[in-house]
Amino acid sequence: MLSRWYVALRQCNVPDIAEADFVTRWLIISRACIFSITLTSGLIGMLLAAELHGPFGLRELGYALMAVMGLIAAHVTNNLLNDYIDTVRGVDTVEYTRGRYTTHPMLGGLTTLKHLLVGALILTLFDIVIMCYLASQQGPMIVAFGVSGFFLSLAYTSILKRFGLGEVTVMVVWGPLMIMGVYYSITGEMNSDVWWIALPYGLMVASVLLGKHIDRIEQDRTAGISSLPVILGKKWSLLLLKSTFIIFYLLIFVLVLRGMVGAWVLLSVLGIVRLSKVWKAISKPRPETLPQNWPGEPLWYAVWSMYFHRAAGSFFVLGIIFNIITKYAFA
Repeated sequence: MLSRWYVALRQCNVPDIAEADFVTRWLIISRACIFSITLTSGLIGMLLAAELHGPFGLRELGYALMAVMGLIAAHVTNNLLNDYIDTVRGVDTVEYTRGRYTTHPMLGGLTTLKHLLVGALILTLFDIVIMCYLASQQGPMIVAFGVSGFFLSLAYTSILKRFGLGEVTVMVVWGPLMIMGVYYSITGEMNSDVWWIALPYGLMVASVLLGKHIDRIEQDRTAGISSLPVILGKKWSLLLLKSTFIIFYLLIFVLVLRGMVGAWVLLSVLGIVRLSKVWKAISKPRPETLPQNWPGEPLWYAVWSMYFHRAAGSFFVLGIIFNIITKYAFA
């Protein structure tokens, strides 16, 4: 059982659906293998609260954990609704990329459309409870964050990703909205610097989505989905993907030079070692046959984007941790 849970958490797949228990099924259905993206947003919000606002106690830590749980629930809701809408519209099929790199909830026989909606409703109610409680403790802006996130998520699933706005939406949600939301949940205050500090990580999350849309550009065009790569074409989309990596570092240098965040975030530069490998891989034509045991098959550009994203996000977080240690150890 534990081995199946581990595979589901790592790959969003299961070797044998017939043997999948309830937990394994919902780890796959919810796409738990990508929760690290949301957890990192929440962690950055918590760390920035410690660095920019000051140390916080157990009560504030409780608020932070509640906010992060709310983010995870919202992420799952988005995934469920996305699969529901794309299945109903006939976009998700056996041949479509979504049904190949992970086990699809319906196409893979894991659940039903009805159960997807029920799951989304339960998680939405859970988020409403968290939102109302945090708003009662920290202020009404919590409601603004929660409602904005819900409607952007809904708009992304039904409209925005189909008209070239998916990447921008993801950058805003996983960057400033989530990170500032957690920061506010802890401090009860807004900080204009946090909006800017959140942008580099939001951009990295958007780069993963951009890579995935490049991978399925022809399928999206056939399905009538005008994703950003469909609009720009593959050549310009790859150029844009490379540009996101460069802009990530430019933003970090600007943030440090302007004194918005401590200099230790420059540790992110260490990710260039991995970026050089990614840059070479995406500069060549996609191979006809992917390497054996390639993660996320048939995705290529998305996998490389995630490969850099993990390094960039990890060093970014580590830099903020060192900023906090330096600030308070030598105060």
